[in-house]
Amino acid sequence: MQSMEEVDLKQANILAAGANKKSVRIVNGLGSLMGSKSMVEVDFDKDSNMDYLLRRDNEEKEKFAKGRHISEMPWTLNNWHHHLNWLNMILTVFIPCIGWYLAFSGKAPLKLSTAIFSVVYYCVSGASITAGYHRLWAHRSYSARWPLRLFFAFFGASSVEGSIKWWGHSHRIHHRYTDTVRDPYDARRGLWFSHMGWMLLKPNPKYRARADIEDLANDWIVRFQHRHYILIMALMGFVVPMLCCGYLFNDYFGGLVYCGIIRVFCIQQATFCINSLAHYLGDQPFDDKRTPRDNWITALVTFGEGYHNFHHEFPTDYRNAIKWYQYDPTKVIIYCCSLVGLSYDLKKFSQNAIQQALVQQQQKKLDRQRAKLNWGPPLTDLPVWDKQEFLKQCEERNGLVVISGIVHDVSGYITEHPGGETLLQAALGKDATKAFNGGVYRHSNAAHNVLGTMRVAVVKEGEQQAIRFAARRGEVYKKEQ
Repeated sequence: MQSMEEVDLKQANILAAGANKKSVRIVNGLGSLMGSKSMVEVDFDKDSNMDYLLRRDNEEKEKFAKGRHISEMPWTLNNWHHHLNWLNMILTVFIPCIGWYLAFSGKAPLKLSTAIFSVVYYCVSGASITAGYHRLWAHRSYSARWPLRLFFAFFGASSVEGSIKWWGHSHRIHHRYTDTVRDPYDARRGLWFSHMGWMLLKPNPKYRARADIEDLANDWIVRFQHRHYILIMALMGFVVPMLCCGYLFNDYFGGLVYCGIIRVFCIQQATFCINSLAHYLGDQPFDDKRTPRDNWITALVTFGEGYHNFHHEFPTDYRNAIKWYQYDPTKVIIYCCSLVGLSYDLKKFSQNAIQQALVQQQQKKLDRQRAKLNWGPPLTDLPVWDKQEFLKQCEERNGLVVISGIVHDVSGYITEHPGGETLLQAALGKDATKAFNGGVYRHSNAAHNVLGTMRVAVVKEGEQQAIRFAARRGEVYKKEQ
């Protein structure tokens, strides 16, 4: 018979990465404000994002072909500064430090009105990451009308976590290569690395990866936000909250410090917890082959993103929490938006598929516990005796009894038998199946398990009976051909 054609793995990976498509190349910057208008004027018919990435890949491969990348070198006093991604150091470390200094030094006293506004702005911008960046764009778990997408694009940028295009691409790579060297925030490299280290250190180009983001490039809002991300981020992240607090509460400086810098820091740290704590803390009710876990603590600080084990198993489900008591305000936001027509096509995995995963994981746990116990020798390891061999063995050794086609040596258990020694003595050398299964006593499940540890052989004429008996204990017996 001619073998079936197999999938071409190289071609399949090209398709998964979207490298077969002429995707739109989108660049960002401050445009004409920095004298770089040409960076914004993109010829969408000719420019290809994938061509650009492939070219950059080749350039980096040639660059490091003969020498090691800085990420592969040990840290020294002379090269430590080369290990760091200084842009991210400024955005996630230096600027927040300045904000906290101004707050704790008393140079920016906190007004109650500014604090309340900061919390509201935090919730709006944080939800724009979870409902917008994550569930809408990165996973396409639902669809949204342009007003809602525009809202998420602007307030998502205020969290200073990168553009939709960059964030969505990195996150798709994370799901495609979870717990591998190509995972941008590989949890196996430690809690600190998966939390912030991956952003603060220069990544090794050897492990560059790509995911298909053609759908992101085809969204005009994603293109607009990415091209003008630096300007939108600065305005929505710092200028707008400062002006709002100044206009409403006459607290421009407090607005910049608390609603700007400190709010951004808190959102970033909450988001980073999904990459770190959600891979270390909690349960794995759906699968444990990879590190993602479910825990309510992460859910509290991330608008419901803490049920990470479920999310990695069912990534296109618009929900993270599926039980009524689990905290997931993001799914509520998405659902409420659907009621007024702003969102639609909310995706959910079938309850049957979810229940299958739960049962399979429960079975895996039971199997591991089962493997630690002595269930007696499996039938396949026992010799097969005919009637003559059994009678011969009874002459040579005392204590043999047949139950359900299996020969048991009960000699060491006679004095321990709860039904008394004489009853067990009367069964020696005989078939006690009927007596064991209710003729005299209807023995308990525990009695069956104790009996299983005493097996010594299988009676040839009772093999089928033995197989049925073992099956009731969850054993699988395949007769060798």
